[in-house]
Amino acid sequence: MKGQQAKAKPKTRLFALIESRVTIVWIVLMVLTIANPVLGIEAQLAGSTSVQLLGVAILTLAIVKVRLVGLDFMELRKAPVPMRLMFEAYCLILWVVLTACFLWL
Repeated sequence: MKGQQAKAKPKTRLFALIESRVTIVWIVLMVLTIANPVLGIEAQLAGSTSVQLLGVAILTLAIVKVRLVGLDFMELRKAPVPMRLMFEAYCLILWVVLTACFLWL
């Protein structure tokens, strides 16, 4: 018995599902989806400077959600480097353009 290693207890399907990256990303997406309307309500109650800050925060959360969906559900995380870089650049450019339009128009 001394030389034998203890067998690891096999994981159930539920625990394997909870530990998978896709499930964690899905939970994060749900939390971010709930956070957007909450920030919108806060923006209505806040002053003019806070509205701009909260508006940028809402846009940022939306772009983060786009990025998570692209990387994990469209499997761009494992895509060839040029394709992934194009997607990352798309997310960054989209955020810059939308934020600039929101702040200056």
